[in-house]
Amino acid sequence: MSTFYFRFLARGSPPLRRSPLIERQIARASSSARVVDWRADAFGLVAPPGTPMPPIAAMALRGATAGVVALGASARAGTGTGEVAGAWVCVATPVHLSAGMTHVTFPADGVLQLPAAETAALTEDFNTVFEGAGVRLVAGLAGALLCVFDQSLDVVTHDPEAAMGQDVFGFQPSGPDAPRLRRLASEIEMWLFDHAVNRRRTERGLLPITGLWFWGGGPAGANVLALPIWAAGQDIFFAAFGDATELAGESGSGVVVSNECPGSATWPEVERQWLQPAVAELRAGRLGQIHVSAGQRRFTITRRLNLRFWQRARPWWDYFDTRDGVT
Repeated sequence: MSTFYFRFLARGSPPLRRSPLIERQIARASSSARVVDWRADAFGLVAPPGTPMPPIAAMALRGATAGVVALGASARAGTGTGEVAGAWVCVATPVHLSAGMTHVTFPADGVLQLPAAETAALTEDFNTVFEGAGVRLVAGLAGALLCVFDQSLDVVTHDPEAAMGQDVFGFQPSGPDAPRLRRLASEIEMWLFDHAVNRRRTERGLLPITGLWFWGGGPAGANVLALPIWAAGQDIFFAAFGDATELAGESGSGVVVSNECPGSATWPEVERQWLQPAVAELRAGRLGQIHVSAGQRRFTITRRLNLRFWQRARPWWDYFDTRDGVT
């Protein structure tokens, strides 16, 4: 039976606001689990058993160049740009880091969502400036930037979400080829310092891009099989599985990633579009499980235990161990 995995943002500006629907469902959950890598957790729950998870960047590159790789009924047609030659690819997330006297901090709002015009401008200029360096930028789905290398790299990187609110020193790339990645990151910082894109952002009162955060890397030619999964939202990995607009139990298992926090102005629309239909499908027996995930916690709701109406709901942030809106 189909599985629905719902991932939402657990960072909001105080005061946090209650969300009765999601709180009632979590209160009646059959189980909960700590999640270190939520994408791997979601993939393992919606993909066929035993399916290996492809590298995040390789999946994003495949989605950008060959269209979605899902087989579900909700998958949209691909609008790929053709194959991109290369040996290794990683995500290059635009960030704004805060430099202090002795350390550099990754602020909570340090991950920047760029409009298509800015990603296009950065991609074109990067590939001109760094021509012949064995590396190039590719614009991916969901506003992502991908960095494709001519040679394979042996390096360990970190999801930028893990570094938010912390000194970035402990999250620098490591491994045999880390020096090359760190050197490129330094060159990119200088390239961006007085870039035309940043000048226009500053004029509009937006945070400038101080660098590109490399993560999620793997072989650019990694085998990515078509899978019976549908997806919705603006996630770098799951965007390659489609862009569904509604939930239907017969469509198979899927993942929805929302960049909204419960209580935000647009949260009621998120509930109307995804959570309310999911609860209805669960009660009707057309959906086997609902997984609700945020921060480092995931709750599983099933139809049988959904009848435990005596469980008192607490504020949603209590379930996800966050008091200040940051997990």
